Amino acid sequence: MQYAPPMAYLPRAIDATLEEQLGVFGGVVVEGMRGCGKTSTGLEHAHSSVRLDRSPQLIALAELDPTALLAGESPRLIDEWQLAPSLWNVIRHEIDDRGGAGHFILSGSATPDDDVTRHSGAARFGRIRMRTMSLFESRRAPGGISLQSLRSETHLSGTSPLSYRDLAAEAVRGGWPALLSSSERQAAIFNRAYVEDLWSSEIPLATSIRHDPVRLRRLVESVARNTASEATLAALAQDVSGDGGMIGPATVRNYLDALSRVFALEELPAWSITLRSRSRLRTAPKLMLTDPALACAALGIGADRLAADPEFFGQIFEAMVVRDLRTAASAELGRVYHYRDNTGLESDAIIEYPDSRWAAVEVKLGASRIPDAERNLLRLRDERVDTSRVGMPDFLAVITATEYAYTLPSGVHVIPLPLLET
Repeated sequence: MQYAPPMAYLPRAIDATLEEQLGVFGGVVVEGMRGCGKTSTGLEHAHSSVRLDRSPQLIALAELDPTALLAGESPRLIDEWQLAPSLWNVIRHEIDDRGGAGHFILSGSATPDDDVTRHSGAARFGRIRMRTMSLFESRRAPGGISLQSLRSETHLSGTSPLSYRDLAAEAVRGGWPALLSSSERQAAIFNRAYVEDLWSSEIPLATSIRHDPVRLRRLVESVARNTASEATLAALAQDVSGDGGMIGPATVRNYLDALSRVFALEELPAWSITLRSRSRLRTAPKLMLTDPALACAALGIGADRLAADPEFFGQIFEAMVVRDLRTAASAELGRVYHYRDNTGLESDAIIEYPDSRWAAVEVKLGASRIPDAERNLLRLRDERVDTSRVGMPDFLAVITATEYAYTLPSGVHVIPLPLLET
């Protein structure tokens, strides 16, 4: 399928991170799903480029005369570098020979097979994960409330211009740069073709894993149904085997790994933290396709149907929030997790930074669930996390599909997703 980039480049959250890493490393690897905007961002920061997916001859040249592909003004973008994995060691040696930083940007939409001859790239390459556009990046939402501002804000205010139905439409559309000016129907056609490409061509081309496309399709559908849940391999295997054909948990794991290899699946890991209580942490990750629009497309769900199903929309909305939180947190090298313990207490998103600062977020579609979310966040802070060792949270927040931003008397912030600035 063809991806049409927007006419003008829209700044992305990773722009500053990419510039920062180009000042530190000889090369920076930008990874992410096909169509999320890696090439456009790479070209925005590069002074020369070569795109390996444009011609088989370029891939052949990578084997025959790789240094010819590296000639050009720095930083030089090597787009879809994984099509010629042998370039990795050549670029590494080139970085060593040149010295200094900022020579290459490598963008890739799949992780190549492991190769014992390929060096890890430690100390030569930085690595950045790029995702589809957040609502703020796509300019479909105004932003105004950043994660950084929440550390010092004591009283939030603001009004979201997007309705409940608008957010359902944005969830179904997804964050693809190619869809910025597309209609809902055009977005549905695009996303349906994208998920079909996953099981019919993307994974077969990017991996050496043998697979049954029918089973892989059923697994993507099962992951979509279980979005933002901790479904086990056994449960997924049973779901995929529902038509009478059997598939085991080990095969499910192989298929999930294949989806991760093309960056279509980004599981949300469980938070590991010191607790003050005797509660035991659950360690299972939550299942999430990289963009919630893929889950909707896999199940054939449009905006009207999604809006009419608050339970499933709640799952999709949580995945949408996590996507945008990951984008926002990555600008400060933060990572996003989820919390759940054996008592059932949970937090939908925990943001953790390298200096051990942390924050907790609950995700709720409607206003009626905000009091429950507030109680969960306060219990997490006051009864579970050993704050004498890890410190108090930077903030506690409930992200919603409601209209107004405000701060509760407890200090917990309520933030409509469209006001989250990434």
